[in-house]
Amino acid sequence: MPPDLDGVEAAAREVLDAKYAARETGLANSRQAIRRCANAIRSLHRGEEAEALALMDEAAGLLSEAYSRLAEHPDVLYAGFVSDASKEYAEARLFHALSSSAPLPLPDDLGVPVVPYLHGLGEAVGEMRRRMLDLLRAGDLEGGEAALRAMDTILELLASLDYPDGMTSGLRRTTDVARALVERSRSDLTTTVIQERLRRSLEAADSSQ
Repeated sequence: MPPDLDGVEAAAREVLDAKYAARETGLANSRQAIRRCANAIRSLHRGEEAEALALMDEAAGLLSEAYSRLAEHPDVLYAGFVSDASKEYAEARLFHALSSSAPLPLPDDLGVPVVPYLHGLGEAVGEMRRRMLDLLRAGDLEGGEAALRAMDTILELLASLDYPDGMTSGLRRTTDVARALVERSRSDLTTTVIQERLRRSLEAADSSQ
């Protein structure tokens, strides 16, 4: 006589149905949060701060719900998609703080774990490079230099966190990308400064004739 598996099926479905429902909520919320953070960063580059803040607030709400729904399912919570959304959210908030010279929010302030926070900080270097180039094109050398200093400071921190990749989800690679961006930015800034000095020297020479 075959075994009676009705009880096994009922127990399995009770757990897996709840896990699946929580996963679907977490996945949908994470995707929406990522889109809002990407749009928030674009708004920040355009100088639309109010729009960016509203989008980041929406992303925060979506992430909070995802974490709440998945709290009882850590195997799903740390599967990847919520961490990716947390990283994008941290990047948006950190870029906003960096671009406005405000104090950086800490991981607990944002409600995200340290590792995605650090990846977001590393990826904010790329947004700061774009901001630096925009400032240089606008003739704001002082602002460009300040942006590079911020990028340098972030790189120094990331490079000092020498932990195994298994603990940091490959933070070393994020740091290497940030280092390359900083060096390219330093070269771009140096070239712009030299060109500006040359322009001023030529103008001074012309005015003295």
